Amino acid sequence: MARILQDLKLDIDEELSERLAWMVPGHGDFRILRQSVDARKRARPHFVMTVEVAEDGETLPNQEIHLEKAARAPAEKPLIVGTGPAGLFAALRFVERGIPCVLFERGSESGERIKGINQFWRYGQLDPRNNVCYGEGGAGLYSDGKLITRIKSPHIPYVLDRLVRFGAPREILWLANPHVGSDRIRRVIPLLREYLKAQGCEIRFNTQVTELLVEGSAVVGLRTEHGEVFKSPAVLLATGHSAEDMLNHLRDLGVRLDGKSFAMGLRIEHPQPLINRLQYREYGEHPKLGSANYRLAHHDHQSGVGVYSFCMCPGGYVLSSGTEADGIVCNGMSNYKRNSPFANAAIVVSIDHQKNFGDDLFGGMKLRRELERRAYQSVIEAGGARELPAQTLKDFVAGRRGDVHRGSSPSGALPVRLDEILPRSIRQRLLEGVQRFDQSLEGFAGPEAQFYGVESRTSCPLRVTRDEETLQSVSHTGLYPAGEGAGYAGGITSAACDGVRLADRISEVLTQQKFCDVL
Repeated sequence: MARILQDLKLDIDEELSERLAWMVPGHGDFRILRQSVDARKRARPHFVMTVEVAEDGETLPNQEIHLEKAARAPAEKPLIVGTGPAGLFAALRFVERGIPCVLFERGSESGERIKGINQFWRYGQLDPRNNVCYGEGGAGLYSDGKLITRIKSPHIPYVLDRLVRFGAPREILWLANPHVGSDRIRRVIPLLREYLKAQGCEIRFNTQVTELLVEGSAVVGLRTEHGEVFKSPAVLLATGHSAEDMLNHLRDLGVRLDGKSFAMGLRIEHPQPLINRLQYREYGEHPKLGSANYRLAHHDHQSGVGVYSFCMCPGGYVLSSGTEADGIVCNGMSNYKRNSPFANAAIVVSIDHQKNFGDDLFGGMKLRRELERRAYQSVIEAGGARELPAQTLKDFVAGRRGDVHRGSSPSGALPVRLDEILPRSIRQRLLEGVQRFDQSLEGFAGPEAQFYGVESRTSCPLRVTRDEETLQSVSHTGLYPAGEGAGYAGGITSAACDGVRLADRISEVLTQQKFCDVL
């Protein structure tokens, strides 16, 4: 019978096989179930593992996840809008249940999409359909492929298993901070797409959904920009956090929307060797440790405002990722090896919707748009075109414009007064937060730190409100809001799990069959 060894501490220069040889003499097969790095300052950095070990001569059983299929396919196919993580994994769940579906995407396949993105980074020519937020794979395709999540969904093992099946690195199954890398996830998505098509999913690229069809208080289908009409009792809406046009359409239809708290700020960049030293000290360049990351947070109890790091990208790049020609947004990504000489992360301030906007439902969207336009205008006024606005931390603190450091952004960086772009309240909270972070990681606020702006799309400032039990819109039956754009996820894994959850619910409604969750 297999044994589970929990909290096994392994020195960075020690081999797991050697440790197991004397802990469990003559053991059989083994596998890592969980692995993290403990780099607290009083101890030498080491790995903490949970390991499953079989007895001598035994092998560990496969951990394959199979799904129960529908007894028969429904008369009408479910429709999915958006090919981000929520939409793709909803489609995958449908076809694995034996339920054909139709998937709509305003942008192109990932191979074509990257051409538009490269044109934007090199020449500043924005393709409104193919950019860092729109196109096959959604915004998650250019956000490092980070799979870290705080949710406790039973669908997480399924999502990770399927990513590995389509080419993601196997260690995402056990690492505490798993990531695929933007370079590798671009290979995963085409394989997933071709599997979906082979299993009965019809995918319509370059096809924007312009209208949801409503009869009474029920969504009964959709119309595309090409004038095509598709009818279905189930429309799964997974358009992502940047599809403002769809949110406006929902408002016009009278779909229930609620303001949602969110966060925004700037992205900070440091040399990666500096972050390695701050986290791992004299072991900073140890080959087994790789590029160090961090997670920092400060909460002001009096005001209730939080400042925290978000989407930390070790060995990464700062990206220009806007969706409008007159706005600038920044984001971050890393490739699988995380071997860029720079580390970056968003440093954002929490914004409570009720306190800041009251009854103005679109107040958060307006603020987001205003800051993105200010960022763009600052670059134009400084004589630039495609660069990201940047300011060293020391100049941000001093309230002045100065030279900027060479950084990682493929669009380049231009010195501007980011401190003047941000509202005073956000600027002050950022300064307080960074000062606190420097107490935790001494040197974080040093002269090598540099800000880029603006980090305005951490999540959607609106929620398409749905019923907790039926998972349909509370105002319109047949509409299933999913993922980040609907306000129910905050990253690749949580969005994918949300898509899976809704697909299972729709499958039960359309087939009148109760499925076992995972076999």
